[in-house]
Amino acid sequence: MTRRYNFDMTRRVGFCWLALALAPLALRAQNRAPFDAQAMMKLKRIAEPQVSPDGKWVAFTVMTIDVAANTRPRHIWIVGTDGTGLKQLTTEGNRNERPRWSPDSTRIAYISDRAGSMQIWTMEPNGGNHRQISSLSTEASGVTWSPDGKHFLFTSEVYPECGADDACNKKRIDADSASKVKARIYTSLLYRHWTEWQGKRRQHLLIMAAEGGPARDLTPGPNQVPPFSLGGPDDYVFSPDSKEVAYTANLDADAAMSTNSEIYVVPVEGGEAKKISTSAGADNAPQYSPDGKYIAWRSQQRSGFESDRWRLLVMERTGVISNSITENLDRNISGFAWHPDSTRIALLVEDRGRQTAQLVTVTGGSNRIITQGAYHVDDLQFTRDGRTLIYTEQSGSKPVEIFKAVSGGGTPMALTKLNDDVLSRHQLTPLEEFTVPGAEDTPVHSYLVKPPNFDSRRKYPLLLLIHGGPQGAWGEAFSYRWNPQVFAAAGFVVAMPNPRGSTGYGQRFTDEISGDWGGRVYDDLMAVTDYLAKLPYVDPERMAAAGGSYGGYMVNWILGHSNRFKALVSHAGVYDLRSMAGETEELWFTNWEFKGMPWQSPEVHERWSPSNFASNFRTPTLVIHGELDFRVPYGQGLQLFTALQVQKVPSKLLIYPDEGHWIMKPQNSLLWYSTFLDWVTEWTAKK
Repeated sequence: MTRRYNFDMTRRVGFCWLALALAPLALRAQNRAPFDAQAMMKLKRIAEPQVSPDGKWVAFTVMTIDVAANTRPRHIWIVGTDGTGLKQLTTEGNRNERPRWSPDSTRIAYISDRAGSMQIWTMEPNGGNHRQISSLSTEASGVTWSPDGKHFLFTSEVYPECGADDACNKKRIDADSASKVKARIYTSLLYRHWTEWQGKRRQHLLIMAAEGGPARDLTPGPNQVPPFSLGGPDDYVFSPDSKEVAYTANLDADAAMSTNSEIYVVPVEGGEAKKISTSAGADNAPQYSPDGKYIAWRSQQRSGFESDRWRLLVMERTGVISNSITENLDRNISGFAWHPDSTRIALLVEDRGRQTAQLVTVTGGSNRIITQGAYHVDDLQFTRDGRTLIYTEQSGSKPVEIFKAVSGGGTPMALTKLNDDVLSRHQLTPLEEFTVPGAEDTPVHSYLVKPPNFDSRRKYPLLLLIHGGPQGAWGEAFSYRWNPQVFAAAGFVVAMPNPRGSTGYGQRFTDEISGDWGGRVYDDLMAVTDYLAKLPYVDPERMAAAGGSYGGYMVNWILGHSNRFKALVSHAGVYDLRSMAGETEELWFTNWEFKGMPWQSPEVHERWSPSNFASNFRTPTLVIHGELDFRVPYGQGLQLFTALQVQKVPSKLLIYPDEGHWIMKPQNSLLWYSTFLDWVTEWTAKK
């Protein structure tokens, strides 16, 4: 399951032979087009792979981009685990997602809008005999097939007083739609989240017979599932005997301040749910062992800290005590999959910009690495015999494809190559790595992307990208929103540092940004910039910096603390910490990061607020924001732009009335890239 390379062969080959061999490769690279935003839109975006129970097929979704229609249609495909039989199964509708196999591998359930609303459908593996199963006025999402094949588990946004009574829900929907009054009234937090205002409906967990019919509510009542509290589609699951369901929900009364989601179990026939998790922090993603003996989930220990280390807990279902089996691993567990023998678990582990798979026994102990290399792997699934591992793989220069590895070892096999044609016609540059001493001489790991047809004798402008989070990281993953290949294709040397606060370098490194937003992390970034400015191919007089969310905050901080950059781009950046605390929906975040609300810790908010240094602003700055951004509300961007304009600092505001924290619509994305690149190119072209 490990990629194998024979480095000894390379060392034995003479220099002249290598030069002759590499010459045509370099010539072919020069003949390829730059990988710009238009090329990026042509890529097929693979997700949600699901192995059939018989181990013969993998169903998955493919999103394509229709720029002219400004849509992102998603359809379901299939490929054999031997690499043959690639086929698109759905063609109707704009959203076809969540493929899930029947236990006998004869049908695929999925969610589709092909009849006008999102409902449960089934089809045969050859793409024939599509049948609509649900017809709910409240629609359906996140379908899961029970192991005995008798039921579907899914979520639907229902009126709490109606539950699964569809006639009741339809009556309420019609009445609300007919009302001329669109005002909202609230008496508590959390009244909005991400891009959505809290309405009268709540997401409930429903169950329905696989052949269709009325649904039943497994989480009934107005107080069982508060707004925005039920987990996603990977947060609920059937037990192997199909008699029980485990799910994730945050039922804290003060949900706006809480990260304390818990794991609950409830009988399939209905009844009172039982909480089985006990940590003060978040718990999610429950999975039963194939033999039904255990249940495992991801867990955080600290309350109110969304970036605490994710551990893996395992509990025997006959007991009441859960044990962490990854206590000695100072890295986040991003996901996991049970081995069919129920004695081992494959873990997804984030480490230094990569995500690898490791194997651990159910009792803990040392881990065995089963994938390695400069890749980001995900979506781990074993075939039923345990001999084959199916997963997705991507890197900073190659988008997601589906792979398989066999227990005997050897080179993994790519089951899909949907993007090879686009990639073969464009230049993409592998990510390079470097490490420099940061604040307190702490090592700071970074990535670098060079422009196409790179010439070490030239001097290039530098673009420093600052990641968000702030507890996040750049790494060997293919991004569509901040794609370094697109920036490099525009002629920049692109640097992506992982300073203090980044994940994948141990929990202490992550923790050291909290309460210190403009401190050591700023010193880390300046140390990286110092190193880059001395590279022989970087022009230190033509440097720009850009970031989104926390990265936007740091750009705003740089505005008040340094004039070394010729241009800056602040996307969805936090500008004024006091007003941010009162506007954001994510109160647990500001409460943790700044040790309370502004009236509780005024000195912290004052010290680290970029708005307090507005009189120092001199650098030309592009400000970007979405009006539907409830995480960092767009007033932050307006305040920043106002401060720049009042002081006559060259600046531009790009505001999207139909976007949130992320810019998602195809034509909006293209405008984002063109405006971004025009700005940094204009200002770094000047000496």
